[in-house]
Amino acid sequence: MDSTKSTNSPTRPLELWGGLECTTNRVQDTYFHQLDRNGHAKRADDIERFASLGIRAIRYPVIWERTAPDGVDKADWSWPDERLNALRASGVTPIAGLVHHGSGPKHTSLVDPAFPEQLAEYAGAVAARYPWLEYYTPVNEPCTTARFAGLYGVWYPHGRDDRTFIEALLVQCRAVVLSMRAIRAVNPNAKLVQTDDLGKTYSTPEMAKVAEFYNERRWLAWDLLCGMVGPEHALWNYLIKTGIPAEEFLWFRDNTCPPDIIGVNYYVTSERWLDHRPERYPAHHRGVANGIPCADIEASRALATATAGIAPLLSEVWDRYRIPLAITEAHIDANREDQLRWLLEIWEAAQESRESGVDLRAVTVWSLLGSFDWNSLVTQNRGYYEPGPFDVRAPQPRPTALARMMRELSAGTPLSHPVLRGQGWWRRPDRFLCQPVATPDAVGSITADGHTLVGKDAAPILITGASGTLGRAFARICRKRNLAYRLLSRQDMDITDAESVERALAQHRPWAVINTAGYVRVDDAEGDVERCLRENAIGPAILAAACARHGIHLTTFSSDLVFDGAKGQPYVEGDATAPLNVYGRSKADAEQRVLDRHPGALVVRTSAFFGPWDKHNFVTLALQAFERGEPFRAAADQVVSPTYVPDLVHTCLDLAIDAESGIWHLANAGAVSWAELAQKAADAAGIDAVSLQAVAGAELGSSAPRPGSVPLRSERGQLLPALDNALSRYLELRNQHDPEMEELIRTMESRQPQAGGERQMEEAAPEAFQAQGS
Repeated sequence: MDSTKSTNSPTRPLELWGGLECTTNRVQDTYFHQLDRNGHAKRADDIERFASLGIRAIRYPVIWERTAPDGVDKADWSWPDERLNALRASGVTPIAGLVHHGSGPKHTSLVDPAFPEQLAEYAGAVAARYPWLEYYTPVNEPCTTARFAGLYGVWYPHGRDDRTFIEALLVQCRAVVLSMRAIRAVNPNAKLVQTDDLGKTYSTPEMAKVAEFYNERRWLAWDLLCGMVGPEHALWNYLIKTGIPAEEFLWFRDNTCPPDIIGVNYYVTSERWLDHRPERYPAHHRGVANGIPCADIEASRALATATAGIAPLLSEVWDRYRIPLAITEAHIDANREDQLRWLLEIWEAAQESRESGVDLRAVTVWSLLGSFDWNSLVTQNRGYYEPGPFDVRAPQPRPTALARMMRELSAGTPLSHPVLRGQGWWRRPDRFLCQPVATPDAVGSITADGHTLVGKDAAPILITGASGTLGRAFARICRKRNLAYRLLSRQDMDITDAESVERALAQHRPWAVINTAGYVRVDDAEGDVERCLRENAIGPAILAAACARHGIHLTTFSSDLVFDGAKGQPYVEGDATAPLNVYGRSKADAEQRVLDRHPGALVVRTSAFFGPWDKHNFVTLALQAFERGEPFRAAADQVVSPTYVPDLVHTCLDLAIDAESGIWHLANAGAVSWAELAQKAADAAGIDAVSLQAVAGAELGSSAPRPGSVPLRSERGQLLPALDNALSRYLELRNQHDPEMEELIRTMESRQPQAGGERQMEEAAPEAFQAQGS
């Protein structure tokens, strides 16, 4: 890691850094600690995980509020002692962060004149205890934090005016200057890595002055530290109008502290579009700027031609300051393939910028352990989680496909994941939240072929089960996620025929197969044992053996009916199977056969599908019966974990991209009887369930015995949200017209025989769902 200010050398490779989401923000009197939420506060072995990624440096928290909340004399250094020395031993350079979107301990705030001196005292103590530390970020994103805490009222001290915003900015920047002074008194070679969010605002001509102001405001923190703010500054009049004395700004000219490295944080939300026609946009994007009603929305969601991304912005920073740069946060909250595509786009833009003469040193993959509740700007504990290179929902952080990509980038080896051959959502035609706006001349655009969805030679995912609900759902969501796929009928590939499987694999050359085909009629299976075993166990085994030979990832599905219900508590992946019926035995047999032949396969146990795209699932049938006032019988003594199909499909695709293997329980969090599920759905929909008849399962006349209680829980990580959350989203989509799905169904039905065959095998009749078939 080298921060000398020489022109970028083409012989110095672009470095890969890592970042750990460590926000310690305050809302009223409540602190939100990301380190507690992601578990790193109590997990020392994460350091080995971080080092395994091949990163050269890491933005690492030595947070003031956590280490010395009651003063330096009462500081507890045990945690940073252990972690910083472990990083040093692993060869990863720490960039010590002292305040991260925080406002300091409870006795101070971002508008407290004593804040700078107090943080400086703490910074000096950090340097004294770790004199070998070279890189520091005393305050992360001071301009952004000042906006959230002083202008938007989101974080403490919840200011909502320009004066509080500027006061918070000045306090933080002064704290940076004094902190670096205290640090350099101990270590004269210490270097400042000063981060902030860098975006850009575009607008209609009517909003041009506001956009121009925003585009000047984004530089304020760096301008202050570099001593560039005085009467000649573009925002001088704005600054003085706040009533803050001029000497508060001019102090920085006499106490310059230019960064050794400027850290650019960039997100898909960083580039904005302002439009004086708010009625064109969703209500939550409407507001007022400079007294003008307008809409403020991500540029990617509004502009007809996507912006050129971060590369032109890096050139703007370089041209303004001529100080070495690093991209210090690269992250997106998206499906896994788009997380990979975002990192690739950032990495390629960094290489492009270096080639054009920008002294750019590194790209930092942010949120190594993911982040919590940033969709509410960390103002509520809702449990919303965005995975990163590691997913902390597992008992131990689970490496995702991002981790593999990081190792390839750090080693300089070719990137290997097939899903990289496709555009991210921010460049796809379905990204818009409004009628697309003609792109202003000021917006650089990507090349024409940048809108390509998936390359023609991109390896696809093969999906079996073209006439089934689950197969169609996978096709629909693959299309939405811009993942190349082929939806196959039994005519296209019969999984019970080894030659048919080989032909299909040779023809399509997939990187993954998702098997949704199978015998689903639980009661009929009791008298159709041979066929059920052939289609549910022998066929998947044949497919698994072929996928293993060709190095293809396989996902296939099992059921909660592999259990007998005698456990008395939720079943986890390691529990022994004990099926009560033929269908359950076929699935238990399939699990063993598949994993014996393909240890890298993923076997998903799930239960009780419901979703918005078919008419025959239990929840839909129940609501239809209640709406008509017809009696609806459901078992009150059989407990399951219902599964919302879109959640299941999205999660399975992420796990396939991550190359996960073994058995995994995937169901929405919650355990209910079938009767309780019907009642919950009715309550959520506001429908009177007076016609619900809760009965014993034995009264439903099922041929196959059913277990009494088979809720699923995962010891590998609960990846699907709670049942109530899933029901609310199901109801939002239930009555929406979906021409895309209807067209998909019409297309596939036109290819199928009209009787027997796959249609019978894969489409469960309503009676099967009413009888609580899986």
